[in-house]
Amino acid sequence: MDPGTALELVKHGVTLLFLDVPQYTLLGIDTQMFSVGPSFKGIKMIPPGIHFVYYSSSTREGKEFSPVIGFFIDVGPSEVIVRKWDKQEERLVKASEDEEERYIQAVKNLEFDRNLGPYNLSHYEEWKQLSNFITKSVKERLEPIGGEITVECEDDVVRSSSANKTPMENALDKQLKAGNSATSIGKSQRKGCYYTPIPRVVKRKGVSGTELTSLNLDKTQLLETLLAKEYGGSEDLLLGEVQFSFIAFLMGQSLEAFFQWKSLVSLFLGCTEAPFKTRTQLFTKFIRVIYYQLKYGLQKDRIGESVLPLLDDSWLSADSFLDRLCKDFFSLFEDGSVVDGDLLSWTRKFKELLENNLGWEFQPCSAIEEDDEFAPQVEIIGDEA
Repeated sequence: MDPGTALELVKHGVTLLFLDVPQYTLLGIDTQMFSVGPSFKGIKMIPPGIHFVYYSSSTREGKEFSPVIGFFIDVGPSEVIVRKWDKQEERLVKASEDEEERYIQAVKNLEFDRNLGPYNLSHYEEWKQLSNFITKSVKERLEPIGGEITVECEDDVVRSSSANKTPMENALDKQLKAGNSATSIGKSQRKGCYYTPIPRVVKRKGVSGTELTSLNLDKTQLLETLLAKEYGGSEDLLLGEVQFSFIAFLMGQSLEAFFQWKSLVSLFLGCTEAPFKTRTQLFTKFIRVIYYQLKYGLQKDRIGESVLPLLDDSWLSADSFLDRLCKDFFSLFEDGSVVDGDLLSWTRKFKELLENNLGWEFQPCSAIEEDDEFAPQVEIIGDEA
């Protein structure tokens, strides 16, 4: 990059000024991770928009790390965010208004430029694929009071969910909590995120047993009810919560976020009518969302890169909720009469990703296994008698 272009990016990009952060602290933004050195004071050249910032302090030797603290930001061109390290609480806090103004001006005068690491723009498209439905309204709707997301504040969530956790989820619980105890942040009054409650079982008065069974076998009616009551009819708001919870889990190591992501994925993959009749475009967008989530999380060369565990075979095993739901969902493409071309294409890609990266085996589905690049947008699977 030539100096002129770099200077323009510095001036018009977003800057995070993080002062007095201890050496060896792991600090990330989006899909990028930095290990704090003695001269590190933040990150520059960040594109405007939604981002997720997260960090984990360590012992002096850099061998043990505290639980991750993360927060979403929504920033405009040339904006500067200032945070200072609080030694007692071992976390980033806001500076006073007077200090903030002084530091912002210093950043704009390029006084800290040598101490700021550049945002790697080659990874920006990857981040957009993970966050394109997260808007300011999604962020404000879901984030906790104070904005900080951390597993340290989720003991109640973990306990209340323990009865329903599978062995795989218990392993995840241990993975996120074991070995991350170099320090312990104060819980104070911080609470969890304001996720949408997703019923595991549909209960309705005045409905026959047969109808109730049908409602629980096909989550289409539940999806429609939630869209209308909780999301104001906005499909993108729902997809934004799928992305928000995944990022909070994967990068923020939030167990609460994992359970919400699991609930939302279970809702989508538990629908049998909506993908083909009422919400085809929504399901096309959802499959694309979860495809990019797992494609990023399952990159083998990233596992073990830091203390932040990415998705791996240990919790995406063949006995996981996702494997069972995917088998049922993929089978619908064998039974359905008409499948939208875009939905079929993205479902095929999603299925191949799981087979290639996790070694999962699914029964061949005629629609999914078909591979005709000249196929029309709507494909006829079979004729009904």
